[in-house]
Amino acid sequence: MKLRRILLGIAAAVLMIGIGTFFFSQNFAKQEKNDQEVSGKLAKALDTIEQHYVDDVSRDQLIEGAIEGMVSTLEDPFSDYMDSETSKQFRQSLESSFEGIGAEIGLIDGGVTITSPLRDSPAEKAGLRANDRIVEIDGESIEGWSVHEAVSKIRGEGGTSVTLTIQRSGTSDPFQVEITRDTIKIESVRVQSFERDGKTIARLQITSFSENVASQFAEALSELEEKGLDGLIIDVRGNPGGYLHETEKIGNLLIPGGEPIVQVEEKSGNVDVKTSTLKETKPYPIVGLIDESSASASEILAAALKESGGYELVGNTTFGKGTVQAPIEMNDGSMLKITTSRWLTAGGNVIDHEGVEPTIAQDHPDYFYAAALSIEEPLTYDTVSEQTAHAQKILTALGFETGRTDGYFDKKTVKAMEAFQQAHDLTVNGELNKDVASRLQEEILTHIRDDKNDVQLNKAIEVAVSKLKSDN
Repeated sequence: MKLRRILLGIAAAVLMIGIGTFFFSQNFAKQEKNDQEVSGKLAKALDTIEQHYVDDVSRDQLIEGAIEGMVSTLEDPFSDYMDSETSKQFRQSLESSFEGIGAEIGLIDGGVTITSPLRDSPAEKAGLRANDRIVEIDGESIEGWSVHEAVSKIRGEGGTSVTLTIQRSGTSDPFQVEITRDTIKIESVRVQSFERDGKTIARLQITSFSENVASQFAEALSELEEKGLDGLIIDVRGNPGGYLHETEKIGNLLIPGGEPIVQVEEKSGNVDVKTSTLKETKPYPIVGLIDESSASASEILAAALKESGGYELVGNTTFGKGTVQAPIEMNDGSMLKITTSRWLTAGGNVIDHEGVEPTIAQDHPDYFYAAALSIEEPLTYDTVSEQTAHAQKILTALGFETGRTDGYFDKKTVKAMEAFQQAHDLTVNGELNKDVASRLQEEILTHIRDDKNDVQLNKAIEVAVSKLKSDN
C-alpha cells in the first residue's frame, strides 16, 4: 500500500497534464504538437521510474496510479477510475442481480457513505441507514479510500460475511455491524394498491433507474389503468438513481406533453431541454414520494412532477446530486466514470447540494433514525449508554413504553425489556444483550416496513384522496 501511494504521487504529478491525451489523443487532433511533447514527457517519466526507482514496478502499475491520481485531482465525488474487476462489479450493480450486501455507496464530504440500502437487502436487515458513514471494513480503516475500493472490499460471495464500522449522525461512538452477503435481486418497480374512502390509490415504487426500468414501469402502469385507479403515487424514496435515459422515458409517461422533464447543461454551456411526448395528461391525481436518499435520476423525476406536472411531493428534501456521469471503457476492461454534464430541473433550477424540496413536508418518526444496535457486553439496570437510548426508542415504537429515551437504564426500562423478552420467547432477565438487540432490530424493521406505520406513504394517500374530493 505504501509503495502504491508513493507511485501514485510520483506518477500523478508527472502525468496529470498528459494522461487525457494518452488515452484520447484522437479527440485532440488540433493539438498535435502538444500531444507529441506530452507523449515524450510521458515516455520519459515512465522510463525514468521503471529504470531508477528503488523497487521493481511495472509500467501498467504506474499508468493505473497515474489515472487514479488525475481523477482524484478533480475533487469530484462522482468521478472515478475503476480497474477491470471493479468495472465489472459496477456494471453488475445495474443488472438484475449481484452478490453483496445490497447498499448504494457514495462519497459524501470526503467519506465513504451508505446513500441507500436496498429494500429487503442484508444491509437493510442489519439496520444500515442512509447517510451512515463507513469508517472501517473488517477492522481496517478506509480513510482516503475511493468508493470503488470500498465496494470491492464489501462485495463478495453470498454466504460470506463482512463487518462494517459505522459512524451515524446523532451518535458519538462508531458501532460495528456484521452482515452476511447474499444474492441481491433488483426488483426495479413494485406495484401496490390501497382502498381509501371508496377510492383506489395505486403506488408505483421505483427502486432503481436501471436498464429497462422504463419498460417495467410502462407495463405496470398500463395494467393499473386497465384495472382502474383513482390516484397514483410515484415513490422514489431510497432510490439512488441510475440511467438518465430511463428517467426521460418514465417522464414521457407522466409529465404533460410539451412540458420539460429535465434540462441538461453540457460543458460548452449549451442547454438541451428534454420535453415530454405524452399525448394525454393523466386524468387522475399524481403524488410523488421523496426522502433524503432520493438521488440523481430520482430527483429529476421528482422535480419534473413538481414543476412541470404541478403535482404534490410528500416527504423530505432529496439528496442533491445535479451532475451526470458517463462511463468510458478502456481496452483492458477498466473504466473512467466522469462527470460530463450538469442537469437542471424542469424549471431550470440547480439542485446540486440543495436537493428537491417537498411541497408537503413529512418526516419519518424518530425511531426510523435509531442506530443499529451493537452490543458487546449486556447492559443492565442503573447504567447509561447510547445503545440503551436507541433500544428505548425502538421499544417505545413497538409498544413497550420506557418513558424515556435518554439512555438511562431505569426500572421502567427494565420492565419494558422484560415485557419484550416475554413476548418474543427470549430469556426474561430485563437486560439488553446480543439476542435481545438482534430481535429488536428485526422487529423494528418489520414495523417500519408495515404500510400502516409508513407515515409518509399514508400522508401521500391522504393527499391523493383529498385531491379527488376537491376535484369533485
